[in-house]
Formats: sequence, structure tokens, C-alpha cells
Amino acid sequence: MSDKKLLLIDIDGTLVDYENNLPASAVEAIHQAQANGHKVYACTGRSKAENAQEIWDIGLDGMIGGNGNYIESGETVVFHQLISLEEEKRVVDWLNARGLCFYLESNNGLFASKTFAKDALPACKAYASGKGATQEELDAMGDSTALFHGMIEGGELYRDDVNKISFVLKSYQDHLDSAAEFPDLKAGTWGGKGEHALFGDLGVKDITKAFAVGKLCDYLGWDIADTIAFGDAKVDIPMFECCGASCCMGSGGDEAKEAADFVTTDVDDDGLMNAFKHFGLI
Repeated sequence: MSDKKLLLIDIDGTLVDYENNLPASAVEAIHQAQANGHKVYACTGRSKAENAQEIWDIGLDGMIGGNGNYIESGETVVFHQLISLEEEKRVVDWLNARGLCFYLESNNGLFASKTFAKDALPACKAYASGKGATQEELDAMGDSTALFHGMIEGGELYRDDVNKISFVLKSYQDHLDSAAEFPDLKAGTWGGKGEHALFGDLGVKDITKAFAVGKLCDYLGWDIADTIAFGDAKVDIPMFECCGASCCMGSGGDEAKEAADFVTTDVDDDGLMNAFKHFGLI
């Protein structure tokens, strides 16, 4: 094993807090770790277009996006698996027929359905509340699209550049039905802190963060035993299981905490900095 580590950091709830704020201590910890010879990659459910400029300004060594369907190292795209245009059209038609508002997650942007701005507002307010928004902030939310960086209204919805499709659940049955209707895709749910099932999503099947970590290690010639995963949610557990060591944020979900080797402090209580210190990275 090497004393240099490959660090895989989830974004929502790990790198940034539940109000999407980036703690200065997290940036400092990353820069110190890189100065010590470690490599740092984001490993997130986000598509590339969802990252605000402050994430890119950190100077990460690369990113895994779409929960594993996109891998970028430096300027090189190592891997990118999209939903086929034929399957994407079927999903869009099914969601429209069912009256479910949705958005398409692409590296070129987030493309919202016509009714998303209005119809998704209750779910988006619940999501924002779970991430710590005050009642005043919730009352000021007049448009659900403001919650998502890179969201575009009125764009083409039949697309061949889609990583994943998210939609507002009217009930949990919508998720179950989507899984039955599209067996060739991976069906999931998400909803922020506590992992409430507010949204369903459909992505490329048999691809996880763990799959992508293995691909990245192969590309870099890195021993997977020299990797450390940092996350906060159930979707991070496969990454915890494949990496040499793992850490869950104190503000994370109970299942993720149980699966991790170490639980640090909350994301907004210097969680990443304290975790890096624990693992001797800085």
C-alpha cells in the first residue's frame, strides 16, 4: 500500500452542506491534501452542468458524475455511458402520459419539462426544508427551477445526451411502476436529508459509484486499497464497500453511518477537515 491516497468525495451533504454552502475548511482540507501528494476527485450523483463555478474553482483532480456514468480526470473523459435516445424517448413519453413533471440530467444542462417550474414547487420546498432552508427562504421560492444550478426551461426533451432522468413522485408507487416499466434502467429515489422519497430517478443500469471508482483506478493505475470514500447517503454505500477506507458525515443518514469505517462531524462543522485529519491526510 502507498502513503498517497485517492480521495473520492460526494458533493451534496458531504462537500457542500444541506443549504449548498461550501465550507471554507473543506476547501482548505482539499488543498492541503493535494499539497501532500493525494489526489482528490468528486464522486457525485450530479451531472457536470450542475456544479456551480465555486466547485470547479477548488481545483479538483477530476470528477465522477451521474452516480458513476461519467468519469473525468483532468482534461480527459475516461468514461461516459448515456441513456439511449430510444429509451430516453420512452421515459419522457411515459412521464408525460402519467402527468409527472421531470428534468433531464445532462452534462450540457438540466432540461426541465414544461410544468416543472410550478408543479415541482411543493417537492422542491420539501427538499429545501430538509436541507435547512428557513421558512422565510421557503416563502421566497416562487420558482422551483431556482433550486437547481444549470436548469433550462423550454429546451428539447428528446435528447441523446442524457445521463439520468429525475421526476417528482406523486406517490411511492410512481417509483415502483417506473422500475417495472423500464427494467433496462436503474430506478431510484432521492430527497435530501433523511433520504425522503420526494423524487424518482432513472439512470444507466449496472453502473454505481463503486463501478466508476474501479474504472478510475484502472485508468490511473491506482491500487483500490489506497482509496478513501467520503459520503453521507445510502447511494454512497457501494463506494464505501469498494474503497480501502470510508467516512460518513455526521449529518449523513443512519445506513451510511453504519456502513462507514469512520463517522466525522457534520458537514458544516468542519466535517471534511476533521475526517482528513483522522485519516492522516493533512
